[in-house]
Amino acid sequence: MENRELVAAFVEYLQDHGHPGLRIDRWPDDENRDTPEIDAIAGPFAIEHTSIDTLPNQRRDDDWFTRVVGGLKEELSPLLDFRISVGLEWTAIDRGQDWNGIRHALRRWVLTCAAEAPDGYSVLEDIPNVPFPLHVWKQSHRPPCALFGRLKPEDESLPERIGTQLRGKASKLGRYRQRGKTTILLVESTDWVLMNATKMFKAMRIAFPAGLPPGVDQVWYVDSFPNGSVYFWDFTTELAASPSR
Repeated sequence: MENRELVAAFVEYLQDHGHPGLRIDRWPDDENRDTPEIDAIAGPFAIEHTSIDTLPNQRRDDDWFTRVVGGLKEELSPLLDFRISVGLEWTAIDRGQDWNGIRHALRRWVLTCAAEAPDGYSVLEDIPNVPFPLHVWKQSHRPPCALFGRLKPEDESLPERIGTQLRGKASKLGRYRQRGKTTILLVESTDWVLMNATKMFKAMRIAFPAGLPPGVDQVWYVDSFPNGSVYFWDFTTELAASPSR
């Protein structure tokens, strides 16, 4: 869901939950191209939306991964009589590599070599034209399929990245708070695999141990799914409460 679609869906949610007649009055970002602006004004609310990556550069790395392996599952699975899962380390795909060459090499290995690989787990580091190791799980007894995925890395940077990103967004909202608006920070995650409301709340609590980000009256979390579904979670009361309570 695009940024404005999400903000509009949120305003509709507020309309249905205690704010009848609420609508978007202005898109300040359209009115002022000279300085950073918030996304929307809706009645008494000033709303700013931001999207958080679970891991550093996640959306960029997701795009790179898709360019290399996208569509291989659908292409190769009907040609196999065993199940093979190929895992890449999270940052294996990088700038400067021959992505088309890697894609062709992966296809060639699955079609010509995977049948001879032993069942079970193995790490392969010498596949021609693949400049990184592959973590391979072969299961001959399971329905035929070729799967491609990535291994989740250990990462402790989420609270720090959230703090930096939300402080920047809060600074824009602060100007509207001074004008009497109720400021809302709408924090979205599109990562339905690695992220959830509990994990996001804990990271925010670490990032802002004293309560809400400065200049922000409400913080809402948005779970956003590939099918277009969105779920809104009001973190305001829990974040504003003293951590000791």
